[in-house]
Amino acid sequence: MTAPRRVDAHQHFWRLARGDYGWLTAELGVLYRDHEPAELLPLLVERDIWQSVLVQAAPTDAETDFLLELAGQRDFVAAVVGWVDMAARDAPDRLEELAQHASFRGVRPMIQDIADDAWMLRAELRPAFEALIALGLRFDALVLPRHLDNLVRLLERHPALPVVIDHGAKPDIAGGGFEPWYERMRIIAAQPHVFCKLSGLVTEAAADWRTDDLKPYVDALFELFGAERLMWGSDWPVVNLAGGYAAWWNATETLLAGLDESDRAAVLGGTAVDFYGLEEKDDD
Repeated sequence: MTAPRRVDAHQHFWRLARGDYGWLTAELGVLYRDHEPAELLPLLVERDIWQSVLVQAAPTDAETDFLLELAGQRDFVAAVVGWVDMAARDAPDRLEELAQHASFRGVRPMIQDIADDAWMLRAELRPAFEALIALGLRFDALVLPRHLDNLVRLLERHPALPVVIDHGAKPDIAGGGFEPWYERMRIIAAQPHVFCKLSGLVTEAAADWRTDDLKPYVDALFELFGAERLMWGSDWPVVNLAGGYAAWWNATETLLAGLDESDRAAVLGGTAVDFYGLEEKDDD
């Protein structure tokens, strides 16, 4: 049995002219330009990464349609995690429509940007969550440490919902915010239907971060979730705010050095293949 191919389980594309990236402003410097598949592909090839999971970056239906269009043009984009207005009455119908696309795998509301920390628990969202479960779709939880108590309640309410926590829930690495992040993640990780992305950590660290700064948080995620529920992602191009793809990949190589081959293969591809139901592709 061959080892699973490598997967970048979290990356983005955007075109500024589309006009629906409210968070993306000129103050973000290197991010404030178009980022397209042709720019990412060489970074994947250099690291023998065969597939990627393309994740939404704007809270609009139009961007989700745009991402699905890009996925149809690029074989390496194995899955799309889009956006749906989960509070809308027609959310279940929209999810059913999107589920017809071969690459569509789930949704990601931009919870970190929503003023109400308890938004995910609103009654009007229940039909959308139930539709995700019925359609076999996944839920990417873009949360911060302050959301974790409410996320626990959501997970208890929907134990059949496949959930992955983006970016390790963005612990405050720069500020040394290990607690109470760790304790809340420990409670969440006790639920077997919850996975976690080993991504986005460098942008939560200080500007002059070193691999040792990340290690306590990465070690904690391995302790809590195990390799079989952790998946590596670049968070490209956002990672360019904190050293870039190569710097995060090199740090990952160091952080995973103590794993056996099976666990390493899981984190770098196998877990994402299993969670998102990615189809393996034959060599060209």
